[in-house]
Amino acid sequence: MTTTLFERRFLAEAARTPVNLLVLILVPVVFVVMAARPLADAAELLGGPGGPALQTATAGWAAGFIAAIAMYFQMRAARAADRRLVLAGLTPARLVAARLTTGLGLALIATAAALLALTARTGIGDDPGRVLAGTLMYAVIYLAIGALVGTLVSSPVNGTVLVLFVWILDVFFGPVLRAADSPVTRVLPTHFVTLWMVELPSRHSGRIGDLGWALAWAATAMVISWTVITAASRTARSRHRTRPGSAAGQLSVGVRTGLREAARNRVLWALLIAVPVVFVLLAVATTPQESTTLTVRESGRTLSQEAWLPDIHGGVMAPIAIASLATLAGLFTVLDARSGDRRLALAGFRPLTLLASRLAVVALGGLLVTAASLAVTATVFDARQWSLYIAASVLIALTYALIGVLLGPLFGRVGGVLIAFLLPFIDLGIEQSPMLRSAPPGWAHALPGYGASRVVIDAALTPTFDETGPLLIALAWLAALTTAAAVLFRRTSTPR
Repeated sequence: MTTTLFERRFLAEAARTPVNLLVLILVPVVFVVMAARPLADAAELLGGPGGPALQTATAGWAAGFIAAIAMYFQMRAARAADRRLVLAGLTPARLVAARLTTGLGLALIATAAALLALTARTGIGDDPGRVLAGTLMYAVIYLAIGALVGTLVSSPVNGTVLVLFVWILDVFFGPVLRAADSPVTRVLPTHFVTLWMVELPSRHSGRIGDLGWALAWAATAMVISWTVITAASRTARSRHRTRPGSAAGQLSVGVRTGLREAARNRVLWALLIAVPVVFVLLAVATTPQESTTLTVRESGRTLSQEAWLPDIHGGVMAPIAIASLATLAGLFTVLDARSGDRRLALAGFRPLTLLASRLAVVALGGLLVTAASLAVTATVFDARQWSLYIAASVLIALTYALIGVLLGPLFGRVGGVLIAFLLPFIDLGIEQSPMLRSAPPGWAHALPGYGASRVVIDAALTPTFDETGPLLIALAWLAALTTAAAVLFRRTSTPR
């Protein structure tokens, strides 16, 4: 009875949110009724199937967006209210069940609205059960996206924009608007749902099949929704809390403060977008349409390999973008936190804990710039060994992030920024570049980017790994830079 009562209250609360009602009416009308035919024509130009397949998929698009927005505003409203309900005696399990059931109710409403618009536009088709199930899976998957964004983003403007951005990526790079066999777009949340829904076999789903992957995405979305709702209501708390002043407690505080300070750096966020676009996309767009000969190692032998220059330029430029951004991330992290670290040291923070928290923030910054740069690179370049290419890129990011940590105290903010762009350009862009010379000169082997760049080139151009020696050199550089950063950090953070 209690759970049912709260479900009714939560649904009534969702109905009182003007944006939910606006989206419930506007999205199906615009995307299912009005824009389906023009989008189908655009799909045929972009290499997608278009036609009836796309028009059927619009129902899933509409249901997903409606569900995500409704769940987002439900999570925003739940932040304070759910905690008060738990303090008032409502059991956490019932609260989470009520919220999740409400979410499923919103998914059903979104599905009904989308299918009603599709029926009015073209009809559901010869297999209404498949269309109904596919549309519902769309809604369930986007429930999790809305819940996750609602937990992380409190501003309704920012939250709505983020949901819209994810939805646009999923829809406009999906398998009915573009070719369905692109490795990059296979990770989109509704890729397999769409293919199964419109009866367009992917032929890359393996034994589990398109339906199996679609159900796996839906089940994962349910788990994410449950976890996010539990975390938002603060019902899932560890019985073994960290004691105030303990090493674990100080580490947690140090990482949070470091991330909060880094998030305030608007210049770094702008560069996170601008640098990959300029370094990768612009480089590819201006590359001459011609072939070049590269020297690679394969099965222990050095071979000459002919390659189409525009195809590989983006993959070669990506490490430069990653190194530059990572250096800036390390530089800004150590400089922005320097005065605060001294106060924390005076307040009793353990030196090793403070060091670990700052290195953790630097590492997270390196991972973020790698993800941003590779997301852009993947649109214009296809590596032969993606997993190794990503790992080597992370190695470059961590190496140069630590270099940024060292540059900050030595050269300051302005001088450090100049060197942050100059050093990766000289190291990775000139001396290590496979497009300028067949092999790096001997003295360039001593540069920090040598080992990792050789692994990147091997992963980008060959199907097997042949650069064990350079990998060990890269790991040695990483260890040495970590030690140097620890020593310098200890000196600069010590109260005077």
